[in-house]
Amino acid sequence: MSDNAFGDPAAPPHIPSDSGATAGRTTDFGYRDVPIGEKKPLVRAVFDSVASRYDIMNDVMSLGVHRAWKRIFVASLGPSPDLRLLDLAGGTGDITFGWLRAGGGSAVLSDINDSMLAVGRNRAIERGFADAIDFAVIDAEAIPLPDRSVDRVSIAFGLRNCTDKSAVLREARRVLRPGGKFCCLEFSRVQVAALAPVYDAWSFKVLPRMGAAIAGDRESYQYLAESIRTFPDQETLADMMRDAGLERVSYRNLSGGIAAIHSGWRL
Repeated sequence: MSDNAFGDPAAPPHIPSDSGATAGRTTDFGYRDVPIGEKKPLVRAVFDSVASRYDIMNDVMSLGVHRAWKRIFVASLGPSPDLRLLDLAGGTGDITFGWLRAGGGSAVLSDINDSMLAVGRNRAIERGFADAIDFAVIDAEAIPLPDRSVDRVSIAFGLRNCTDKSAVLREARRVLRPGGKFCCLEFSRVQVAALAPVYDAWSFKVLPRMGAAIAGDRESYQYLAESIRTFPDQETLADMMRDAGLERVSYRNLSGGIAAIHSGWRL
């Protein structure tokens, strides 16, 4: 087990250039517009609040179906002992653990939120995975890894919480080796018309109430429901991945589009 996930210590962290001031610019935080500089602290506060109950939260949000989605997602990564995974926004470790169980090579389990990463580290120790994992607090918009240093990059239910999603996609491509694959699992746009009203009622009426009852935190669950609706739809995210330089971009809808797996390659 190591907290040094940065591979070659001689390789300096990559820091994207800031091409312009952010003063006056806003971004989404659920249905609210907030100054760009305020989103990360707000998101961090949400996950500080829910970290200890995150797995329960996912079960509540998806009625337990997220477990099946994650199994499909891990299979899409193509685990192999000779491949190294960078798991962005890895939180409590489900994707990293699934990767290792499926025969994947070493992994970097990362999250911008130390509270979430602490849960993942404890779970890794309990499951006997810690020796195969490096743990790192990483902002997915500025990954401190060398160019072409990993074979797979994953992000599951994390991209919608990032301020600059295009920066995340560019960074993912940068750290991939040629022939490497990026995969994103995220709540998406429902494709079955009959599901839409039921899904909306669940998200905005039932879910916040369950958040209040189970976790004592209605507001965080309200934000999470809203963040799903403001996330790019399947085709828009696919175009963003292509714009970031990823190739052979595709997506697979799960449960009628409630979630989707997007993938792209660095060729």
